[in-house]
Amino acid sequence: MTTVDLNCDLGESFGVYSYGSDSEMMPMITSANIACGAHGGDPAVMRGSVDLALTHGVAMGAHVGLPDRLGFGRREIPTTPQEVYDLCLYQVGALDAFIRVRGATMQHVKLHGALYMMANRDRDLAHAVCAAVTDLDPTLKVYALPRSHLHAAAIESDLSTVVEVFADRPYLDDEVQMYDRTAELIGGPQEVIARTLAQLSALDGADSRTVCVHSDTPNAPLLLSELCSALIDAGFSFRSPQPSNRPPAPVADRSAQTPRTLEPAVAASTINSERAS
Repeated sequence: MTTVDLNCDLGESFGVYSYGSDSEMMPMITSANIACGAHGGDPAVMRGSVDLALTHGVAMGAHVGLPDRLGFGRREIPTTPQEVYDLCLYQVGALDAFIRVRGATMQHVKLHGALYMMANRDRDLAHAVCAAVTDLDPTLKVYALPRSHLHAAAIESDLSTVVEVFADRPYLDDEVQMYDRTAELIGGPQEVIARTLAQLSALDGADSRTVCVHSDTPNAPLLLSELCSALIDAGFSFRSPQPSNRPPAPVADRSAQTPRTLEPAVAASTINSERAS
């Protein structure tokens, strides 16, 4: 059988606001992308999400987004490579703390929303993401779109990659339309199944593949349940890219290491071009 990872963006509730069908999705997935407090999530939700993932044996990753709660991280905001590096380091480190105190290890990093699309198409932002992952923990896997700058940057940085397709987002000319998420465009179970099988077929031969269903998509648990059955019928089995029960990685001695600062010229040129526009 061909194995595939099933991932879900979740942990995006915060304060008194409950968001998504996390508890229903968790038993059906193999990897969880847990929001880290920027676009969604908060410390209590992060802790609860980690505990829920461990209960179900689900691998965990940091879901890093732009600091834009009002737009839920789905609005593109001009962001320099240095800012992207800092955002990644800050958010991955925060979630890693909750995972480590449970005696577990983080598996991957997956960007959220606008930041995901920006880094997949912008080479400088992609390399900033990979620089942060490399500096923090080079064993972390990077989830990325196939044939994207983020995928290429991760390979150039000697990071393990997982190519991602989206079950509950429409595609146009084989390009995911991340911001078109009306119920009509997403479709029902049959549309989700057909879309996923087509995209997985296009990735035949990829070392590691993952399928995303968002926790906040209407009827997400039903869509995922139907999709799982269809994938099994098509000869797929489900497994996370890396076992979630591996022992925590040793903490490196970084006492003499200078914190990374990206080349000022790169950030400055980005800022100047933004001001000019």
